[in-house]
Amino acid sequence: MKWIQKQISLTARPRGFHLVTREIMQELPEIQAIRCGMLQIFIQHTSASLTLNENASPEVLDDFESHFNASVRENEPYYLHTLEGPDDMPAHIKASLLGPSLQLPIQSGRLALGTWQGIYLCEHRNHGGSRKLMLTAWGDTN
Repeated sequence: MKWIQKQISLTARPRGFHLVTREIMQELPEIQAIRCGMLQIFIQHTSASLTLNENASPEVLDDFESHFNASVRENEPYYLHTLEGPDDMPAHIKASLLGPSLQLPIQSGRLALGTWQGIYLCEHRNHGGSRKLMLTAWGDTN
């Protein structure tokens, strides 16, 4: 059994949904040694999240952003947490809805994703900055 754990930083991105599969995998070449295992990806922030979805059509990314903005609006009169700007509390809610982590299978040294699946960084702040991820991979190497 092999264990790998590292923290990586994703480049800062604007508000929206962004495919980051390639960026994550470039930072984790060690999984090539894992024959059968798992990768957990955990985002260390409360105003951004992760999800797995369509990796081919850019319209999907835009539709996700539109839907979440319509569902969780800014400047609602019942928000009490407002000191960090109108996008902050909605960002926390969106991050809770989508979640902070993904657990994905590793097969023959690579992620065993479906043909059209990709990892999204869901940036819910207007200016969220660089985001840190904790990557933990484990599995058999024989």
